[in-house]
Amino acid sequence: MKKILIQLDTDDQYSAFDRVVAIDSGVDEIMSYANVNPENVEALVHGAIFTRKPDDLNNTAIFIGGSKVEAGEKVLAKIKETFFGPMQVSVMIDSNGSNTTAAAAVKCAANHLDFKATEALILGGTGPVGHRCAQILAAQGATVRIASRSEERAQETCAEIRQAVPDGKVVACEFSDEGIAAAVDGVNLIIAAGAAGVQFLASDELEGIETLKVAIDVNAVPPVGLQGIDPSSKAIEMTGFTTYGAIGVGGLKMKTHRSAIEKLFVSNDQILNTSEIYSIACSIVS
Repeated sequence: MKKILIQLDTDDQYSAFDRVVAIDSGVDEIMSYANVNPENVEALVHGAIFTRKPDDLNNTAIFIGGSKVEAGEKVLAKIKETFFGPMQVSVMIDSNGSNTTAAAAVKCAANHLDFKATEALILGGTGPVGHRCAQILAAQGATVRIASRSEERAQETCAEIRQAVPDGKVVACEFSDEGIAAAVDGVNLIIAAGAAGVQFLASDELEGIETLKVAIDVNAVPPVGLQGIDPSSKAIEMTGFTTYGAIGVGGLKMKTHRSAIEKLFVSNDQILNTSEIYSIACSIVS
């Protein structure tokens, strides 16, 4: 029986990137839909769950993509609400590539750090990737500072993470020219996950953080978020700490994405979201 992936994209045009990765992951057929929202997704879910016998539903799966994570999460909630009994298929959500990118970035850091003894700073922490990096780290026992130009937005992100990780140690901090010193004081890990072209720290500022052990920048567009880290850097030493650039993280991100797609077809009852996709990243030998 053919493996069918139903691609649900919340944007006006579905992602060619996600289609290519699905093909490379061994999917036989891809059905792609754009402008998917909670109001129109029910019929698509019914098409997925009522066309094959319950014992064969592991051969059908749903992938949720698009540029807006909040929109994707709302679609996921409606999909889960539509399932009943054995009538369900496995679902993966990776809106804006946020789950796979965050999972790969944190796994790279895990190669060098004991998270239970780690003070982490997430720059661009209110964005989709930064939010998920912080959530994964909090779930692993790290103390996480979520930095934003708006402390109010950082506080909102902290509250959302505490809902997912009730015991998570997350604090908000305003990252401004005046507040840089306080934000970086005592940190062991920095992950820069801001918008393309935004530089957070110059190389001399990075090198001045005596406690820093790992610095990761997931932006490849010049100027990079952390000056001095080459996008292709993968476990490269830089004046006392280990660095990863966007391309260095990207290899594991792609392996994680493909492995997650493959896992969807193992059974029909999986929901692959942030924590599940991080577990997949951790299972990959890179």
